[in-house]
Amino acid sequence: MTATTTTTTTAQAGSGSHDWLWTYQEEPHRTRRMQIIKAHPEVTKLCGPEPLTKWTVLLVVSIQIAAAYAVRNTPVFSWPFFLTAYIIGATANQNLFLAIHEISHNLAFRSPAANRILAIFANLPIGIPYSASFRPYHLIHHKSLGVEGVDTDLPTKFEALFLDSILGKAFFCTFQILFYALRPMMIFQVAFTPVHAANIASQVFFDMVIVHYFGWNAFYYFIASSFLAGSLHPTAGHFISEHYVFEKTDKSPREKMSAVAAPETFSYYGPLNFFTYNVGLHNEHHDFPAIPWTRLHKLNEMAKEFYDPLPVHKSWTWIFVQFIFDGEISLWSRVKRENNKKVQAKWTKEEIEGEDVKSK
Repeated sequence: MTATTTTTTTAQAGSGSHDWLWTYQEEPHRTRRMQIIKAHPEVTKLCGPEPLTKWTVLLVVSIQIAAAYAVRNTPVFSWPFFLTAYIIGATANQNLFLAIHEISHNLAFRSPAANRILAIFANLPIGIPYSASFRPYHLIHHKSLGVEGVDTDLPTKFEALFLDSILGKAFFCTFQILFYALRPMMIFQVAFTPVHAANIASQVFFDMVIVHYFGWNAFYYFIASSFLAGSLHPTAGHFISEHYVFEKTDKSPREKMSAVAAPETFSYYGPLNFFTYNVGLHNEHHDFPAIPWTRLHKLNEMAKEFYDPLPVHKSWTWIFVQFIFDGEISLWSRVKRENNKKVQAKWTKEEIEGEDVKSK
């Protein structure tokens, strides 16, 4: 298997079981964060903005605008257009997806307003405004990992039932960007704010300028790049690798929730992290969401005794094959918790940096 760990058991709540891996154990990241800070208090010095992020965003946005100009007269339904969108465009837009992810944690600037503006700018080659909505949903995902009806990263019961087959999982992998874009709004809606309005207005203006000066094919290039970035593309493997349980884990239906949750976050340390803001270091990111992408490897080195025993994925490409064809893995293969408390998106400084532990 791609995911490896030191302990396994016998049965998996996978295809055909029609239930999640229910647990009443809290998500593991806050607990491990406190343990790491206690063992390595210097780790909190890694927190804070990364100046390199804004320049990386500027470079990738420039690459995408140049590529859109280059294919402006290329037929949409042609190999040159597709290969450009797949190789350059999808890689670039996946990078921008994850730039927005990074910026959502206020890790590009100290000023929240500057982070919101940069996220809107990073959104431009994606073609559709989403950065303003992504941030609250993503922060809630961190605070409520696996919580039913709150964590919109979890598949819905309809998705899990309808796509519980090889063809269904292949369909999900091919169109997963649409599931991630539409699912949150089907579960609950966040408040519309001036940031949302600015995101929409900026995106519409940019798209109109692109169509006016470059033509419709340039706009279609942005849309194709975004779709392919969330489809069967090597960098898109992170969507599945992050929280789907690939371990052979005892089934724990809702009526008999487990006291011990299966490992529910998986890291990847391979070369594709270069293009994706080190999102593969996902246990590290969830443990310390205030540490930027350039310092996650330092976190891993400081706290190797905590991270070395955890299960990992070795390939984001192979993970598609494994997810689609392994009958014991499906959309049901997620750890889930009951929603028994009100959850807020705002993080406190204590939760992010562990000041409650440092002060003891």
